[in-house]
Amino acid sequence: MTNLTKTPRAATTEPVVPAKDTGRRVNPLGGVAHAALFLWALATVAPLIWVALASFKSNEEIFLDEPFGLPQSWAIDNFADAWSEAHIGQYFLNSVFVVVVSTAGTMLLGSMAAYVLARYKFPGNRFIYYLFVSGLAFPTFMALAPLFGIAQAMNLLDSFFGLIVIYIAYSLSFTVFFLVAFFKTLPHEIEEAATVDGAGHVRRFFQVMLPMAKSGLVSIAIFNIVGQWNQYLLPVVIMQSEDKYVLTQGIANISVSAGYQAEWGQLFAALTLSILPMIIVYAVFQRQIQAGLTSGAVK
Repeated sequence: MTNLTKTPRAATTEPVVPAKDTGRRVNPLGGVAHAALFLWALATVAPLIWVALASFKSNEEIFLDEPFGLPQSWAIDNFADAWSEAHIGQYFLNSVFVVVVSTAGTMLLGSMAAYVLARYKFPGNRFIYYLFVSGLAFPTFMALAPLFGIAQAMNLLDSFFGLIVIYIAYSLSFTVFFLVAFFKTLPHEIEEAATVDGAGHVRRFFQVMLPMAKSGLVSIAIFNIVGQWNQYLLPVVIMQSEDKYVLTQGIANISVSAGYQAEWGQLFAALTLSILPMIIVYAVFQRQIQAGLTSGAVK
């Protein structure tokens, strides 16, 4: 008689999967970072708000009554007096003209140079590129004395044309440096398709590459506008006639010439008028600036 005994099966052990931690981990450094950013924002915004409020006050309110409070009576006449009597209107228009023309020239020449350096290979390509980049490491104040001599020899002193040419030369280094990296990220297929269709170098650049690089061009244009609008050293060297002063020169001239008898409400009104255009530009083109910076950083 056969022994039909069944051997017991070995017990199967299933791996235990640990439960997922659905709780959100708290980073202790996150609160510190937010607090630091808040303090930085407060330190940046508070002086701007104080200047804006002081532009509606009289000298007594600014220094004696309530320097950090709201104006007792909103003196809107400070802006009218600053625009007409202090000639801020003339200085403002001079700055607008110089910055618009110089920014247009910078973007045209800088984009053309950056496109060639980024998309064409030729002997001396890297040398020319590093020559542009080296301009970023050269302090502006070290070039003031030779710049004055060159401008005087070329009859560029005390002329808007001379200041515009110097602004363009001053801004080309950063413009080329930024746009070379941006043009390298653009796809080659569309450019090659335009070449097959018979497009030449100029047509490919203006009709194909520039529209594709729109976000980067807007970003660098905003940076150039802000930099040239706030420029003070270069206009001091070039512009000598008071009727040709730009806004930064005019505001400095008002504070220096008036001394202790200055109408500080008018001076702060002039500062407010110089700050507002740049805030408006940033507010309007904020998305384009962010898109240009992120597009140029990632292929």
